[in-house]
Amino acid sequence: MTLRALLLLSLAVVLAGCVKSGGRADPLSTQQGREEARDAYIQLGIGHLNQGATEKAKEPLRKALDIDSGSAEAHAALALVFQREMEPELADEHFRKAIGLKKGDARLLNNYGGFLYEQKRYKDAHEQFIAASKDTLYPERSRVFENLGLTALQLGQRDQAKHYFEKALRMNSQRSVALFQMAQLSYQDKQYVPARAYYLNYSRQAKQTAESLLLGTRLAKVFEDRDQAATLGLQLKRLYPGTPEYQQFLSEQ
Repeated sequence: MTLRALLLLSLAVVLAGCVKSGGRADPLSTQQGREEARDAYIQLGIGHLNQGATEKAKEPLRKALDIDSGSAEAHAALALVFQREMEPELADEHFRKAIGLKKGDARLLNNYGGFLYEQKRYKDAHEQFIAASKDTLYPERSRVFENLGLTALQLGQRDQAKHYFEKALRMNSQRSVALFQMAQLSYQDKQYVPARAYYLNYSRQAKQTAESLLLGTRLAKVFEDRDQAATLGLQLKRLYPGTPEYQQFLSEQ
């Protein structure tokens, strides 16, 4: 049974309500029934969103808000729907509503920060990530610091970015974005030994990109590993032949 079918079945069970001797009770007549129906609609909307069907996601989320207009989760899900549909004004509106209803929620703050970063509103994004980082028990806190590092780079705060990436890796040594950024920054600072260590760790767990392959060829040359440099160069040519990174690789030969 598909995820969508399971969600629909769950919703049907919730809305079926309970049967009393005098007939079928309205499932929305009790607080518990309304909450269960609201949550089922939200999960159905999220299920559609995860399958890339943003149009289908809107109706159950609207119904969730009809039941409970103060549902932070429904507003947060709608924000993601509108973000996916490239409707920034509507996404921003629903993100702010969700955060207003559930103040200090690190997940919502981090998601909103990610949206603001996508919109190139880096100062605003930084504020949201900082707010999210204050929840020391948030299980994805390393991701927040990784995001802070990326934002700091966009704001020209290079040293601060390194601090954030290092903190992210102390919390989770397998954060691939932080590993690559630290490899890149260390290489730029001519700290080649740590740069190689970060790069090797990154390579073990993440898919190579044009940018990472270019960095790999540069590090291989520093350590006079001609075979590795040639291998990575061939991968760059085969996988990303039309990229600026490949053109840069050719210019450095």
